[in-house]
Amino acid sequence: MRTQIKPENRLLTPAEVAAMLRVDPKTVTRWARGGKLSSIRTPGGHRRYSENEVRGFLNGWQQHVSLPRVPGQ
Repeated sequence: MRTQIKPENRLLTPAEVAAMLRVDPKTVTRWARGGKLSSIRTPGGHRRYSENEVRGFLNGWQQHVSLPRVPGQ
């Protein structure tokens, strides 16, 4: 899937996305293949992800997942 990414939008590696989402980098790649996240390919064939899109995905994901509350918060 080809996506137009604006120049002011930083591109992230799968490892950076995985760290943001707290998942394994292979999960990020699987989500890209499945269409949950769009990616572009570098001339060397590596995937890169739009930081803005990943942040939007993270915000949407957090709304659907209820995390246990930490006592005292």
